[in-house]
Amino acid sequence: MLKFVFLALLAANAALFAVGQGYVGNLADGEREPARLEKQLNAKALKVIPAAQANAAAAAAAPPGPPPKDETVAVACIEVGNFVLADARRFEAELAPLELGDRQSRRNLPGQEVSSYVVNIPPSPNREVANRKAAELKAKGITNFYIVPDNQPLQLAISLGVFRQEAAAQTQLAALVKQGVTGARITPRYAPSKQLAFQFRDIGTTTRARLEKIVGGFKEQQIRKCQ
Repeated sequence: MLKFVFLALLAANAALFAVGQGYVGNLADGEREPARLEKQLNAKALKVIPAAQANAAAAAAAPPGPPPKDETVAVACIEVGNFVLADARRFEAELAPLELGDRQSRRNLPGQEVSSYVVNIPPSPNREVANRKAAELKAKGITNFYIVPDNQPLQLAISLGVFRQEAAAQTQLAALVKQGVTGARITPRYAPSKQLAFQFRDIGTTTRARLEKIVGGFKEQQIRKCQ
């Protein structure tokens, strides 16, 4: 009797397990295994694909994200310039689209620029020699000159004209040569000027490429390492 009860309980548990696993369908709605198979969509068309192919398909279907930022930092610090003020303003305006923020800075540089050109006979060792050369000029009919005073640049030279443009100075020199003047030359005079250099820190390769393109529009400027 006990053996019969044990076998009956074992059979009941097996039946419940089969129902729970769906092996015999859902008893509530009369579903059986053939019906379950019929409800599978294109069961015969299913196939396994490699993981890499699945990942690529998922990436292609994903919505586009924001554009990538600048690549890995390429340089710690580079510098451009010596810019005069007008060119510095134009260069800075062209840099604006790069939006470099505190990665961009500028600094003042000591510098000089040519202010004029002096046609002159080079300085004499003393006043007596300078006076003798002045007399020779007068003998040739040249009177528009003066001896540069002491304690000035080109002291004891004989100035034969001061010009803003080098071309004008060249014209004057050629005219003097035709009048028989020898030994004259053109000497530039310099004045202090405010020049600027721009520094760029922690920029990547993409930004550097865009920066190089901008610098290319300023033929006298080059990129160098910060000092």
